[in-house]
Amino acid sequence: MAKGIVTRILAYAVLIVMGVLFVLPFVWMVLASLMSNNEIFAVPFRWIPEHWEFQHYVQIWSKTNMAVWLGNTVFFAVVVTVLQVFTGSFAAYGFSKIDFPGRRVLFMAYIATMAIPWQAYMIPQFTMLSAAGLNDTRWSIILLQAFGAFGVFMMKQFYDTVPDELCEAARLDGLSEFGIYRKIILPLSGPSLAALAIITFTNTWNDYMGPLLYLRSPDLYTIQLGLKTFISQYDADYAMIMTGSVLAVLPIVVVFLIGQKQFIAGIATSGMKG
Repeated sequence: MAKGIVTRILAYAVLIVMGVLFVLPFVWMVLASLMSNNEIFAVPFRWIPEHWEFQHYVQIWSKTNMAVWLGNTVFFAVVVTVLQVFTGSFAAYGFSKIDFPGRRVLFMAYIATMAIPWQAYMIPQFTMLSAAGLNDTRWSIILLQAFGAFGVFMMKQFYDTVPDELCEAARLDGLSEFGIYRKIILPLSGPSLAALAIITFTNTWNDYMGPLLYLRSPDLYTIQLGLKTFISQYDADYAMIMTGSVLAVLPIVVVFLIGQKQFIAGIATSGMKG
């Protein structure tokens, strides 16, 4: 008993130390956004600002196109998340609950694409989208990420736990496959769909390479591209750079805090516990 208590205490202590190490950079970034540039580089190092510069969060809107960047990023993140959740869950339903020839082979081939790094087919993909005239348009980002093998794999793991008898009974009652998906499968998939939505939203929000390759017009820039241009213009104003970084990270933190229970439940019910 005593050994078990000591082990648990040590485990919690390690987790607390690791948690603090992960959180400290973000805490410093927030505090640095409220400092002057002189305080950021002050020696000795200081954590708490001597003068709180809250005006940075007002000035950044006039110095940059932050509203445009955030608007574009929200648009891409929401649209891509909705499409990936729909396409991933619908395809997963087909692979899990519909018996058709070559189902296993097709599923394995589709999932195997996750092992291919994007850099391997980045140039052919760029060439195809450019030939289609979609370069420097919102469609280039949306079509790139509207489908994802990870979402199909994740949702299939959950659908495999749903009894096939439910679908068979619905078919006997005359429901179509889309009706079964909409009226039976989706209502049971809340936590898994929430987990997939959070993962997709986060990845789309943080995406840098996609917008960098396909978006050229400043009015299409996302927050990641906008911060890059902002840093090049204000490379000596570290306080403002930290302010922009906080605004870029804050929405993701809020989304995760709101949906953390559903995220954890979705990962657990999808059979993806590590």
